[in-house]
Amino acid sequence: MAFFAAFIAFSAVLGACMGSFLNVVASRTVEGRSWWGGERSSCDSCGRGLTSAELVPIVSWILLRSGCRSCGAKIPLRYLGVEVAGAAIGALIAWRWGVSVTSAIAAVIASGLFLNALTDLYGGCVYDLFAWGLGGAGIIMRIGGGLSGVADGVLGALLGFGVIALIILVSRGGMGWGDASLMAGTGAALGWKLTAWALYAGFMVGGVIALCLLLSGRVKRKDAIPLGPFLAFGGGVSMLTGTWFFSLFGMTVSWPWS
Repeated sequence: MAFFAAFIAFSAVLGACMGSFLNVVASRTVEGRSWWGGERSSCDSCGRGLTSAELVPIVSWILLRSGCRSCGAKIPLRYLGVEVAGAAIGALIAWRWGVSVTSAIAAVIASGLFLNALTDLYGGCVYDLFAWGLGGAGIIMRIGGGLSGVADGVLGALLGFGVIALIILVSRGGMGWGDASLMAGTGAALGWKLTAWALYAGFMVGGVIALCLLLSGRVKRKDAIPLGPFLAFGGGVSMLTGTWFFSLFGMTVSWPWS
């Protein structure tokens, strides 16, 4: 029990670090800047390069009192939110699958979903490179499940892409093709059954939140609301709860491959 608790805590720390990294990747991609190489992280206001002590996920934000040490400019709350979300994802994966290959696979898939959600939140765009990268990683990992595992991923990709593509064509552009790419990548990683559950969960959560935003006056009927974060959330929910959900209907679904 002590080892399991320690593993969950360790995974939460890794998740926070990954969230911090993905936040940099998403932000710089949207801004058209390089996120690899030697470019250091710096304050958005004064441009001072940040030290290692200022880049510790969650802890640095709290100790710095959400402000730059040099100019005092506020550090956006979203930085903390992304790191906390990453910690939660890491902890949930560790709790669900423990020390296993499945945990490692789930961490890769969750990172891909999280990255695509962030780019859509920050720039209103799902980048095909990241979406298809998620799908490519999913198919490669599914090789471990043999031909049936790969076939399930291909069917999932076709289902995810097809549903969103149909909505785009019927609504004449009500969604973006990036969302279709995201669901194709998600489908390749999850397989067709879990993709169906991911679509349902994503649309339901997105619909409820959109309704709440409309009723509260935060958005208007014609305002665009990014769908990518909800689809990514649905993918995460499906990955974590899919086997349990389908068991309610007497169906057996295994993951990461059938």
